Amino acid sequence: MRKLILVTFISVAPFLSSSQDSTNFPTIGEVISEDPALADLIAKDAAIEVLSSGFEWAEGPVWVAQNKHEFGGHILFSDIPNNRVVRWDEGKGAKTWLKPSGYTGVGKYGGEPGSNGLLLDKKGQLISCEHGDRRLSVLTQGGGKRTLVDNYKGKRLNSPNDACLGPDGETIYFTDPPYGLPERWDDPGRELDFCGVYRLAPDGTVTLLTKELARPNGIAFSPDFKTLYVAQSDPEAATWTAFPVKEDGTIGEGSVLYDATENVKKGLPGLPDGLKVDAKGNIWATGPGGVYILTPEGKLLGRISTGERTANCSWGNDGSVLYLTADMYLCRIQTKTMGAGW
Repeated sequence: MRKLILVTFISVAPFLSSSQDSTNFPTIGEVISEDPALADLIAKDAAIEVLSSGFEWAEGPVWVAQNKHEFGGHILFSDIPNNRVVRWDEGKGAKTWLKPSGYTGVGKYGGEPGSNGLLLDKKGQLISCEHGDRRLSVLTQGGGKRTLVDNYKGKRLNSPNDACLGPDGETIYFTDPPYGLPERWDDPGRELDFCGVYRLAPDGTVTLLTKELARPNGIAFSPDFKTLYVAQSDPEAATWTAFPVKEDGTIGEGSVLYDATENVKKGLPGLPDGLKVDAKGNIWATGPGGVYILTPEGKLLGRISTGERTANCSWGNDGSVLYLTADMYLCRIQTKTMGAGW
């Protein structure tokens, strides 16, 4: 995630939790090492701090810098079932920041109507993957939302899940599984017979990159933008795939970077979901049992075990702090590396 500045702020509710002492957060889980090289990226005794809790399903965290020249900022993240974006500030806690976040219709819309993945564009405007409205939107500087894409060749998208920016900082790559539909794959409102990975160009052109993944989810680029990583949240094939990126921005044939299906069968909580990449090209990917730390070659170095279904992650602060959304929790952990693009 690039460190950008959000220029539009919306606050629609008081803080959800009282201020906490930032030096005395409760902790969960542990760091599990699988290779000595992990010590160069994160301390074995690094604490997984619980910053806030009480959410139904926290997802899509994004760091919003205070400004370009001063340290500071806050985290925005989705609370999908409650159809809202939540803001967390150091020393203040969490508050509802935007509601509705992903469904603007009337009545009930399934169990996951809200926004999912969040990111910032070059202007610092918030881009949302919206389940209920089945679109990618941007919250403009004027405070209104504008649809970026809601269909492919005239057929409604399933429920955009996660997204990342291409090397130009304007092209958006995103995934479209069925998880936000009220009845998911069996929903009568589903119009596409596949789950795609797409490229949205600045001129609005939508390109289907691949439909080979049954349940594409998290998505991120290598630091040089030559490889696109996509998570697959399929319990029968819980994998991360690496796709070579062509000069025209499309992708070549993918290869499995890592397969965690065995850990799903063992009962570790969660599935491959959100992911981010550090400046050295290592992949930090949420999956069964927490956050997997993988080399660009697919070697498992270790795992941040939260003990919860861990949905997504984002770099924040000075680029060395990894924020995690794990079921009902917003967490963070200090690393020894930096996020790509910081």
